[in-house]
Amino acid sequence: MIGRRRLFRPRGVGPPKAGAADLVVREVHSRDDLRRFIDLPFRIYAHDPHWVPRLIVEVKEFLDPKRHPFYQHGAATTFLALRGEEAVGRILVSDDPVFNAFHGTNLGCFGMFESIDDPKVAAALFHAAESWLKARGRDVIRGPIDYSMNYPCGLLIEGFDTPPRAMMNHHPPYYAPLLEQCGLVKAKDLLAWWFSDPRDMLDQWKRRAEWLQKRGRIKIRPFRKKDFDAEVRRCNGVYAEAAAKQWGFVPMSDAEFRHLAKQMAWIVPPEQALLAEVDGQPVGFSITLPDLNEAIRPLRGRLTTFGLPIGLLRFWYGLRHIKTGRMMVLVVLEKYRRRGVAELLILNTLDYGKNVLGYTGAELSWTLEDNVLINRTIEAVGAVCYKRYRIYERSLG
Repeated sequence: MIGRRRLFRPRGVGPPKAGAADLVVREVHSRDDLRRFIDLPFRIYAHDPHWVPRLIVEVKEFLDPKRHPFYQHGAATTFLALRGEEAVGRILVSDDPVFNAFHGTNLGCFGMFESIDDPKVAAALFHAAESWLKARGRDVIRGPIDYSMNYPCGLLIEGFDTPPRAMMNHHPPYYAPLLEQCGLVKAKDLLAWWFSDPRDMLDQWKRRAEWLQKRGRIKIRPFRKKDFDAEVRRCNGVYAEAAAKQWGFVPMSDAEFRHLAKQMAWIVPPEQALLAEVDGQPVGFSITLPDLNEAIRPLRGRLTTFGLPIGLLRFWYGLRHIKTGRMMVLVVLEKYRRRGVAELLILNTLDYGKNVLGYTGAELSWTLEDNVLINRTIEAVGAVCYKRYRIYERSLG
């Protein structure tokens, strides 16, 4: 919707000086501002060899209230910081009543934060985001979180020397100081793990895996695409119950879960979307993506050039040559967490990835820093923690 722009003049910046471009933050309404919002990261990361741009078409869909199911129960908007007509920063701010009702909190989230290395720009963006949340009655801001922690979240604070995997964030090292100068403090760290199996851990674990499976009457099976709707309901039921006590968790609506499942279905082999059953009842599941960033990186965010699907053709070609993956979901019902279910899901996934798909490594992400049980399980199968992301928050009082 194109409407009247809401302007936020940064605190501490004051009126424009003669001969100097004024710093202004405005809500994104026009097509030109949306283009600036989407294009800004290409400037921020112009010299970062590890950054991978999101597909522009995907970003537009993600931000479109008519197309993304988050907007069926939540609200969000985007702000753009400009000096003159040059974009220098951006931020997404969202309000999810479902999350606040579930946790008894009164907070909103910020995400998609990008800024030049200028504390005034960062402060101006957070002033706009906080003003929007205060107008909705919220008293805490938390992030980076794109809508909820079911979507990309966390600010990279360790592991800048490797590229991000599919649907994971990447940031410059100066972002953490910018946020901290704005008064944001650590709420929780998220860990990303890397598994390359240099010591043939899979072979060492096979006998133990067979014992765990037999002892626990555990069956690991692939997702049945022919029974798509029923399988999606089974997975959503397990996810809602298994993650209910997890910090930052919010249940996904049926529309959100189905939306995500449909996105995954066309790219994830059934053998990389696994369900764990005990006596025929689902008790856990995992989803492992091919690292789409390997195929996306050369495209510079575009699937078409001069109206021709050149990028799309390069993308499909790249998909056939992906050599790494990312386990993005691993959930097990609480009463089955010490019976080897998580280990079996991980080992079956890594076995197929290494010996059938030819993967040379895989990321397991993310886990909460204080989730001792799952972190020890991941370490036990040979993974190492190689990236750390941070969720920040601050009071709006």
